[in-house]
Amino acid sequence: MSDIYARGTRVWFPDREDGWISGEVNVVTKSDDGKVKLSFVDERGKEHAVDTTENNIRDGKGDLPPLRNPPLLESADDMATLSHLNEPSVLHTIRNRYSQHSIYTYSGIVLIAVNPFQRVTLYGPEIIQAYSGRRRGELDPHLFAIAEEAYTRMRQDGMGQTIIVSGESGAGKTESAKLIMRYLASVNADASGIGSKTRVKGADETSEIERQILATNPILEAFGNAKTSRNDNSSRFGKYIQILFDGKQQIVGARIRTYLLERSRLVYQPDTERNYHIFYQLCAGVPIKERRDLALDQDVTKFAYMNQGGPSSTPIPGVDDVEEFRETQQALSTVGISIDRQWAVFKILAALLHLGNIKITQSRNDAMIDDKDPALTLATRFLGISPVEFKKWIVKKQLTTRNEKIVTSLNGAQATVVRDSVAKFIYACLFEWLVSIVNESLAGEDGEAANRAENFIGVLDIYGFEHFKKNSFEQFCINYANEKLQQEFNAHVFKLEQEEYVREQISWTFIDFADNQPCIDIIENRLGILSLLDEESRLPAGTDASFLTKLVGQLDKPDNKSVFKKPRFGNTAFTVAHYALDVTYEVDGFIEKNRDTVPDEQLMLLANTQNYFFKEVLEAALAGSKPADAATPTPSAGSDTESVVSNRRQSLIPDPGRASLTTGMGSGANAGKSGRAVARKPTLGSIFKASLISLMETIGVTNVHYIRCIKPNEMKRAWEFAPQQVLGQLRACGVLETIRISCAGYPSRWTYEEFAERYYMLVPSAIWSKQTDPKVLCSEILKAAIKDQDKYQAGLTKIFFRAGMLAYLEAQRTDKLNYLVTIIQKNMRRRMAVKKYQELRTATIHIQTWWRTILAQRLVYRMRQEAAAVRFQKAIRRYLQRKQFMDVRESVIRFQSVFRGQKARREYKNARLQDAAIQLQRLFRGFLSRRNYKSDVKKIIYLQSCVRRRNARKELKALRAEARSASRFKEISYRLENKVVELTQTLQKRIAENKELHAKNDELQAMLRTWQSRHEEMDSKARQLQADIQNGHVPKSKFDELLATKHEVDQRLETVQQRMSEHESLIQQLTDDLGRHTTLLEERQRLLDGAAMKGTEDGVTILSLQNELSGLKDQLNRANALNSLTKTARDVPSSPTDRYPPAYKAVEPAPLTNGAMANGAKRHNRTHSAAAYYNTEKLENGYDDVLHFARRHAAGAPRAVSVALNAQDAMPRFKPMNGLSDIYDDPAEEKIRLLEDGTALDEDILNSLIRGLKIPQPGTTPPPNLKEILFPAHLISLVTNEMWRFGLIAESERFLANVMQTIQSHVMSFSGEDAIIPGIYWLSNVHEILSFICVAESDMQQGIGPGGDPACREFEWQDYERLVSVVKNDLDSLEFNIYHTFMVETKKRLSKMVIPALIESQALPGFTATDGNNRLFNRLLHSAQPAFNMDDILNLFNKVYRSLKTFYMEEIVIGQVFTELLRLVGVTSFNDLLMRRNFSSWKRAMQIQYNITRIEEWCKSHDMPEGNLQLEHLMQATKLLQLKKATAQDIEIIYDVCWMLTPTQIQRMCTNYFVADYENPISPEILRVVASRIVPNDRNDHLLLTPETEEVGPYELPLPREVTGLETYVPAYLSTPHIRRLATLVS
Repeated sequence: MSDIYARGTRVWFPDREDGWISGEVNVVTKSDDGKVKLSFVDERGKEHAVDTTENNIRDGKGDLPPLRNPPLLESADDMATLSHLNEPSVLHTIRNRYSQHSIYTYSGIVLIAVNPFQRVTLYGPEIIQAYSGRRRGELDPHLFAIAEEAYTRMRQDGMGQTIIVSGESGAGKTESAKLIMRYLASVNADASGIGSKTRVKGADETSEIERQILATNPILEAFGNAKTSRNDNSSRFGKYIQILFDGKQQIVGARIRTYLLERSRLVYQPDTERNYHIFYQLCAGVPIKERRDLALDQDVTKFAYMNQGGPSSTPIPGVDDVEEFRETQQALSTVGISIDRQWAVFKILAALLHLGNIKITQSRNDAMIDDKDPALTLATRFLGISPVEFKKWIVKKQLTTRNEKIVTSLNGAQATVVRDSVAKFIYACLFEWLVSIVNESLAGEDGEAANRAENFIGVLDIYGFEHFKKNSFEQFCINYANEKLQQEFNAHVFKLEQEEYVREQISWTFIDFADNQPCIDIIENRLGILSLLDEESRLPAGTDASFLTKLVGQLDKPDNKSVFKKPRFGNTAFTVAHYALDVTYEVDGFIEKNRDTVPDEQLMLLANTQNYFFKEVLEAALAGSKPADAATPTPSAGSDTESVVSNRRQSLIPDPGRASLTTGMGSGANAGKSGRAVARKPTLGSIFKASLISLMETIGVTNVHYIRCIKPNEMKRAWEFAPQQVLGQLRACGVLETIRISCAGYPSRWTYEEFAERYYMLVPSAIWSKQTDPKVLCSEILKAAIKDQDKYQAGLTKIFFRAGMLAYLEAQRTDKLNYLVTIIQKNMRRRMAVKKYQELRTATIHIQTWWRTILAQRLVYRMRQEAAAVRFQKAIRRYLQRKQFMDVRESVIRFQSVFRGQKARREYKNARLQDAAIQLQRLFRGFLSRRNYKSDVKKIIYLQSCVRRRNARKELKALRAEARSASRFKEISYRLENKVVELTQTLQKRIAENKELHAKNDELQAMLRTWQSRHEEMDSKARQLQADIQNGHVPKSKFDELLATKHEVDQRLETVQQRMSEHESLIQQLTDDLGRHTTLLEERQRLLDGAAMKGTEDGVTILSLQNELSGLKDQLNRANALNSLTKTARDVPSSPTDRYPPAYKAVEPAPLTNGAMANGAKRHNRTHSAAAYYNTEKLENGYDDVLHFARRHAAGAPRAVSVALNAQDAMPRFKPMNGLSDIYDDPAEEKIRLLEDGTALDEDILNSLIRGLKIPQPGTTPPPNLKEILFPAHLISLVTNEMWRFGLIAESERFLANVMQTIQSHVMSFSGEDAIIPGIYWLSNVHEILSFICVAESDMQQGIGPGGDPACREFEWQDYERLVSVVKNDLDSLEFNIYHTFMVETKKRLSKMVIPALIESQALPGFTATDGNNRLFNRLLHSAQPAFNMDDILNLFNKVYRSLKTFYMEEIVIGQVFTELLRLVGVTSFNDLLMRRNFSSWKRAMQIQYNITRIEEWCKSHDMPEGNLQLEHLMQATKLLQLKKATAQDIEIIYDVCWMLTPTQIQRMCTNYFVADYENPISPEILRVVASRIVPNDRNDHLLLTPETEEVGPYELPLPREVTGLETYVPAYLSTPHIRRLATLVS
């Protein structure tokens, strides 16, 4: 073991700033004489050298630096498991975990809690649920784990428990104590016989006493907490709360004991600090009227007792005093303090504030108070005392001698002390009264809580060790209490160590540890500090200087030099060496604070107060004071209820006592009557000592749990860590001392199984592969690994190791694994080399083969080239010869062609010249001929013109002669007139035609413009349609679907119109039948009047005809209503003879015209109830369509049935005895008799049909049809329908009430998995009955109801309406209750399966995780399999699914059921995985992912893909575990992939990641990066999902079913003769 400090070993060096810094061994130099020189380099580059020997290294002696733990253990959640348990390792572990936002860490039996100074999501109901019922160590360290352990130990051992919460101011003690109380009040109920596991109670489940216990926190915080420089909510007193439990582990009461209230804070506050919270709440929150009555002001600087902290002291950031005041008032009301008493308390508080404003002036040597001082008037008025007397005894004092009383004046300083003493005394009395009232409230009526209590859990919220620049009497008492607690803590740790060693039967030498008894002795011995202080305090002339002189003279001796010291400089202080560090106390004020007395005259004045409430407060304080001559202190106020407790009860639940806050009260009003009584007044120190001794006795008889709260920095900044400050607190709270005690013995201990699992590779596999006894295997491992047997001890169940041995074993394990890995690498490399050689040899052969092939190919190629060359030469030569011949031939041909071309061109030129000459000749000859012809024609025309001119002149002369005659003139004039008239008419006609054409033109232009606009519009539409077609605006599938829908709507419209015409013809036919039957009835009536002898027989005929007439009328009414409703929402009956209308069906509304409905639709538009019946038709075939089809075809010819309708049954024919034929007999009377026989109905329905029914099992082949499943609902509906037909309303109400009550009790009689099939079966039947009632309600709203039968009884319509409404609501509730019942049982069963099957089972081969439950021996013996696997969950799902399908439940119900079940699976498994320690590895993630895949495949195969959404959180968690987490980029990828997980959840998963062998752990830097992503106070950032309890979510009722007929099917095996007969009559 001398190689512990080998090169590369990491160590720790002390540092002034960081406490400790890391270093590493750089050089190891060994000499022959056994000396070793170690050279280190720290993380800052500084070199350190240590000279030592091998023996010192082996024994761990000398100035060797502490060793650092391996990275895997540096963030361990229990520091007891560290390989090197030393101060720097503890500090580094806490610092690492705090940087990862893990504020809780175990240190053996101690929980270390570091204040985050920020709200964290670690205390919600889901976290309480996660820790309830779990053993300590199963989940991450937490306050709730300590509370659960205390509760479990109390329940199992029957022993009282105490949880000690300590730490300095601002470390979070008060908040921790509140959280522990909330946990105990939340989880205690369910452990008392209902179930073995506790559960979280809702706000409505919390009992009154639990609410009162939780209400004590705001009360005590308001009156006992204040803001200090270190803490915004610092407890200025100690308290011990005992929560009392009865034999069933239910809270029955509580009691509170308080210690050492800091009364001086009332009259003095240092800079930046505040008075008690209640004063600021009072000034800010009191209403205006009361504020005026109490003379208060929101400006606190106006009160001397509130303005000493300066302007920066108030308000507190993030604290609303108004809201805090409201909560305080509410808490006071919860504990039983009335409003009047609350305002009486506030009046006393206001009096104290005014008391501090009383101005005391100095007149020479005497103090003076102005008689008109308003503060004096207000204070005395509120207190109910005389202002004159009060003023007198403030500025004066009375000395009593043997013979006389002497009154002397006080100076200003002395008068101020008296005033402040009175104020402190009053506040102490008020605080005492509050505690006593709270205790009375928590004790129950007449103290029944103490009588019923059999055990308790105490929570001690005590001040931690304090050390300031100036330490006074308060710090001395606090540190004295911590010395006592530390002594008990050391003894408890030592006792646990001793018990562990004795229990394991190991040989052990009792170690000696530094006991702090000498320090306690000099404080509480007969001549100790407290005794000398009391002695000096009782002397009238006693001073602080004389006390210090006595102290030094008595204690400054060689025997006490280790615990008592006198400072070198100054004569006003003394030093006590406490267990944490030496503290120097200034004696200034010790005597006055220890006396803390009020003058007797003031006590007499206060005792005679006129304020009755104030007198009650003083009397409560008097009752709580301790007698001076008592040998032992007695319980203080609030302990009156304990007087009735038996001795046995007192031994079970001891009273820890409480320091009386009313020191100086003596024996009440007579306290001031004798000087001897004054001498016997107990001092504050003696009272505190007595109460502390009583507290330690109580703690001594309980099992103690420790919580040490640490304040990480002085600035109260979130997630900042000051190492030196934390290190000082670790020393002060005794954690390091505990580690030292543990290291003195055997600090490390492993069970045999764990040790063998970890270190089995240190021995050959021949040993551990065959050995099944872990003890034998561990013995072999220890023999092989550790030579010095003193370094370990083997117990009965564990192996104990000395300090550092685990690191030594880890080094051996690492070396062994490295050696084995080296062998594996060697063999692997050899195999790879052989493989490479074989591959090279094979490749060489292949290359040779290929090369030889290439050479052969080249040879063949050359041969082919030579042959080709010969052929090529032959072709070339042939080509050249032929080319030469062709060139010669071409030259000859070209010469010939040239010569012949020239000859042809010459001949062509001559021909062209000849043709041109001929053409010119022809043209010239033509021109000459045309010119001669034109000249001849011109001459001929001229001759003709001359002849014609001569003839015209002759004719002109004749016309002129004729024109001169009158008759000719008249004739011409007449013709002209006629011509004018004719032209005028023609003009008018043309004008008219022109106008008509203009009009037509305008019209055509208008039409043209219209058509142009239409054309443009159509053109734009065409372009738009073309664009839509090109853009694919409407998909073709949707267009086809819309087109098909249009065709379908058109067909349905035609069908409806056809039905309307059929209905109208039916109405006409029924009207004709009615008239015909009316005529027939009148004729038969006349026959009846004429044939009286047939009276009896004809009476039957008349009755039959009347019935038939009534039936026809009803049919006519029904047809009219049906015809109206068909236009809106009804179908046609199956045949015209149907006497019952069908159920409603949803029909698409007719098209609207100008936004309005058709008149017929308006006329028959009726209002239906919310549960009115609708048949929703789906576009795709679903399960509801199958149900609809089954209903349509369940019977051969279903008959449409109306509910509660006055129609007639099809009556059987009988052959009457009187010879009359074709006459119907009426079975109505027999039906009524059957319906009124309640006993027989109950026997058949309740016993045979419900309780004794044999439910068909799902999954049978062939499956049962619809009527075989729903016949109970059909028969119950049949009976109800018949009762309503005959007006038996009261009987039906009784019948339905019995049926619903019997169904509910029958379903609830099943438990476990047996409740699934009956629950679903009756859920379907009840929904069928509810559908029947919905149809009845719809008919009722249309005015159709029971009655109408001739034998119908009289009834009130209002009774029928009320019955239908009540029955419908009751059936709604019954359906919900049945759903709730079977779902609760299913979720109970499933919740037991989820964790073992989904999280723990490992069904994927090849990736079996070795962490958690899979130990070495489990793998060897193939044992310890989880209680359930995935097949069990899937079988349960199949059972539920088959039941829902077989019993014809709607798809919406199936969706609700499996959504809730899958949510339970997803949430429960995700929360469990998130909270597990040493479990979440990548292999485990693959196993869980495989299990999730099986559920996803199940959902996909059952057409429920949305169910996978409930498992998304779990799926993303498994992805996170499998993703790489080495760099910041990897973290970004994780956040992108796991988008549903919150930053807190991702941080927890990374922190809890279990590193497999040879897998590098996640570096602290990466964990800090993950923690930095958490946003402070983000309400959406939660750790756990809201836990799925066994409570069932809301149930959404499916739509009522379509009732197509009331079946009269009664199974043959069912023994129900009464119902069978009724069904026969109806059918």
